[in-house]
Amino acid sequence: MYFTYGMHFCANIVTNRENIGEAVLIRAVEPIAGIEAMIKNRFPQLQFLNRRALIQLTNGPAKFCQAFGITRSENGIDLLDSEFSILDREPIPPTLIKRSTRIGIQKGKEKKWRFFLSDNLWISK
Repeated sequence: MYFTYGMHFCANIVTNRENIGEAVLIRAVEPIAGIEAMIKNRFPQLQFLNRRALIQLTNGPAKFCQAFGITRSENGIDLLDSEFSILDREPIPPTLIKRSTRIGIQKGKEKKWRFFLSDNLWISK
């Protein structure tokens, strides 16, 4: 977890051993289940969610954290042994996985380390 711009939490998933700086920033997710809870976390004032607002629910790193209620208290949790976890699923066909240059950074932005599913509405901009 890290706090950015003095107002937003963002989540990195560490992909190596402790003290080795390798991680993946979760930039966006497609909401599949628990959408009502995500709506309450992101848009507590809304009575209903239109299509545009649904797409805005989790299509950015801070939006993802807010929708899932992720805060600094989740910093350092072990995803293999906690209430919060990433579940395995059927492999995604490689032809659907696209990559592009990184966004929102200055250093290394030319590297194609941004991965996403083609034609997915929840891709972070």
